[in-house]
Amino acid sequence: MIKRALTLAFLGVLLVPAVKPWLVVRGLRWAYLAMFAAAAAAVSVPLVRAFARWRGVLDQPSARKVHVVPTPLLGGAAVYIGFAVTVLINFNFSRELKGVALGATLVVIVGLLDDIMDLPASVKLLGQLGGAAIAMAYGAVLTIIPHSVPFSNVLNILVTALWFLTVTNALQFLDGIDGLAAGLGVITAVLFGIVALQTRQPYLMFLAAALGGACAGFLPFNLRPGGASIFLGDAGASFIGFTLAGLAVMGEWAEKNPVVAMLTPVLILAVPLFDIAFVGVVRIVQGKVHTLHEWLAYTGKDHIHHRFERMGFSKRQTVFLIFFIAATLGLSAMLLKESTPREAVLILVQAACVLAIVAVLEGVGRGRHG
Repeated sequence: MIKRALTLAFLGVLLVPAVKPWLVVRGLRWAYLAMFAAAAAAVSVPLVRAFARWRGVLDQPSARKVHVVPTPLLGGAAVYIGFAVTVLINFNFSRELKGVALGATLVVIVGLLDDIMDLPASVKLLGQLGGAAIAMAYGAVLTIIPHSVPFSNVLNILVTALWFLTVTNALQFLDGIDGLAAGLGVITAVLFGIVALQTRQPYLMFLAAALGGACAGFLPFNLRPGGASIFLGDAGASFIGFTLAGLAVMGEWAEKNPVVAMLTPVLILAVPLFDIAFVGVVRIVQGKVHTLHEWLAYTGKDHIHHRFERMGFSKRQTVFLIFFIAATLGLSAMLLKESTPREAVLILVQAACVLAIVAVLEGVGRGRHG
């Protein structure tokens, strides 16, 4: 109760009219947005947790899950509230932001329904595709295919839809251990914010600060010594992934260099992207899945965090190891903008080496499981 009262008091202080201008004048608008989103999310968590318990929306323990007691879901609603309230109060909506925000809202709604009713994987995928379609309808479309290529507009739309679906599901698949998805949300949002600052995109930097703050406000409830008191659920993990994908699409990460422009968000999101690709290939090679429907419906303890645990790492060690890997790869993205072609190649080789180490470690974990 004391912590909740202090959080409410802190949020009240941030709402005092003089506080925001005082911080903005000192170049700390990003800090205000991050703190506001964190406080709003933290205030919302006990409310959605109580609702989840009341309605019986609990994640029950099972053989493929790491928790041992029924735990409330719907934590993603608190993250969404923290971000949405911050954006609604503090931002003038650009056309692209409207699309990403509306698309993310649809993804959250579908995720909440899945947390409550356990929707089929195909229905969730359609919801995510609908969210991507809304974002693209408002202009949030990648332009990595040159206009000189036939049907470039159609190809860019297809690539953008694939990007939204891949990043959204990659984050969702990593939501299998306390603190991992929300923590990656904080790390990747911070990295996007720094790169946005480097590329003179303050609008995106402020959005990244709001998303990172919302994830940070939820994190103490999900990553704590006694075990998580609430989970993100599909709604939260998919919302974080979709919004990060949207930030990547909205940004201009390199002038006149579409390769660097695309590699920047790829490096920032390298861990979830690598995990979804690696696991997908292994499942196909081992004959565990044969069709898209089987791939969507397949559940198993074969993701990066599961394999690190099988190597002997504790849950906490596994989470922070993945955090450090993500930060290392993301820091490489900060060097791409001003790099020469030779330097860019070296950065990519370095990233490939890091991922190769991860692949070897995952192979060891897979071997021990076998």
